Amino acid sequence: MKIAIAQLNPTIGDLEKNAQMILKSAEIAAAQGALVLLTPELSLCGYPPRDLLNYPVFVDKMNHLIEDLAQKIPQNLIVCVGTVTRNVAATKQGGKELFNSVVALYNGEILAEFHKRLLPTYDVFDEDRYFEAGHESQVLVIQTDRVNLRIGVTICEDLWNDEQFWGKRSYPINPLADLMDKNVDIVVNLSASPYSLNKPGLRRSMLSYSASRYQVPILYVNQVGGNDDLIFDGHSLAVNKTGKVVAQLQGFKSDFQVLTFDQKQQDLLGDSQPLSEDENLEIWSALVLGVQDYARKCGFGQIVLGLSGGIDSALVAAIAAEAIGPSEVLGVLMPSPYSSEHSITDALQLAQNLGIQTQTLAIGDLMSGFDRTLEPLFAQTKPGVAEENIQSRIRGNLLMAIANKFGHLLLSTGNKSEMAVGYCTLYGDMDGGLAAIADVPKTRVYSLSRWLNQHSGKELIPEHILVKPPSAELKPNQCDQDSLPDYDTLDDILQRLIHDHQSPEAIAEAGHDPAIINKVLHLVKRAEFKRRQAPPGLKITSRAFGTGWRMPIAAKGIPSLTSKE
Repeated sequence: MKIAIAQLNPTIGDLEKNAQMILKSAEIAAAQGALVLLTPELSLCGYPPRDLLNYPVFVDKMNHLIEDLAQKIPQNLIVCVGTVTRNVAATKQGGKELFNSVVALYNGEILAEFHKRLLPTYDVFDEDRYFEAGHESQVLVIQTDRVNLRIGVTICEDLWNDEQFWGKRSYPINPLADLMDKNVDIVVNLSASPYSLNKPGLRRSMLSYSASRYQVPILYVNQVGGNDDLIFDGHSLAVNKTGKVVAQLQGFKSDFQVLTFDQKQQDLLGDSQPLSEDENLEIWSALVLGVQDYARKCGFGQIVLGLSGGIDSALVAAIAAEAIGPSEVLGVLMPSPYSSEHSITDALQLAQNLGIQTQTLAIGDLMSGFDRTLEPLFAQTKPGVAEENIQSRIRGNLLMAIANKFGHLLLSTGNKSEMAVGYCTLYGDMDGGLAAIADVPKTRVYSLSRWLNQHSGKELIPEHILVKPPSAELKPNQCDQDSLPDYDTLDDILQRLIHDHQSPEAIAEAGHDPAIINKVLHLVKRAEFKRRQAPPGLKITSRAFGTGWRMPIAAKGIPSLTSKE
């Protein structure tokens, strides 16, 4: 018996186009002799639909399209579609009005419905806001002259609660264990699992463990594509009942595969190559897909960004060129009287290496104009940060004007280290429609850039950009380390604070200077209002400054080492 998996890239809310994508996959599956086709979680509306679910007309339209799909899919093919269904008992018994569901379509009808049981409410997930949890694990029974099969149907999080694998249980139930009591022959999981670094390997290990533990094959299909700040990596896979991976679909690309389930062996057949464990390749692929899909799904054909001659804008330019093509990328040089000659030459060399367009707009006269206008008010003060930041805001205004005039997508170029401590200018270099590397620490920016040169086989990012000290060049002889700890130190402290939730005392025990820790803590807290106004940033780590980061602005924050609390 053949089972097909369609690793799809839906656009959130584009119901008709997503339905057509599902129908096309069904036609391909039928042509290849499949009996069952699996699509990702909420494949009809795209994940996450968020507050679109509050509009009854949106849910009604999904239901109409499900009925239409049921009529159009090829005969004798069961298509499992991720969608939203209504909880008809809600008005009488209470609870949410919607389920996160899978419907099995067959020969013009809805053969069965399955509801997600575990609703995540951590990090970027907020499913309890919209959905009622399914009340029991359910089985899709297929009985024909040649097939007698019991398929346990699960949705994403339903497979993420094996207490033996994790060493703990996050939910009171384990839907997979419940299915084992129903004598299923195979488990399928329709998923929309967002990417974070090393998650594909973790997911693979978890599914292999569960398949081996319960001696049941597992077929897992994951959404792929970028949706706002979230990136979905695909990497759909099939695991046999010994835990061996027998099929692995591509990462960060739409894909399709038909697998064979041997009814005599009660197992999935096949073999698979090991998953790549190159972290830089993972991150690069994720960022390129994130920029590509954000531009495409938001209707942008061109990208504009500022080219400073520094490492951050160089990496973002390379990502943009790969995402939409170098001819559609405009890099704008905006030198000031404080800009070094090498910043200009490095930026131009980068543009030549990447094949992108450039435009130079000197800002010296604009700076003088601001000085003249502000002189009466600033007369009895010393020049300082305010004057320095005017340069950044002038550049931000110019870039926004270009984006506004020509309909380009403006990419901001700040990295995670800068966003964490506020080493960025609100309404200046933070301007943009998307923050491409806002979840990439500065140290990773360097390693990723070096990897890119090596991986491409040529010097895309000029060597001088990689070796010169980083600087905002807002005053003479400025260097980032005039204001910040060295980036190796800063990024390690930020990792311990933001990802590992370590106390200041624990960070000090790891060998860091308490004075530097306190400075970093203060900067992180003070920058919260800036991050709240930043453009969406592509998420590539387990803890990003995006939809999953919910810190208050007007709050005391984390105690320092000198606190008496």
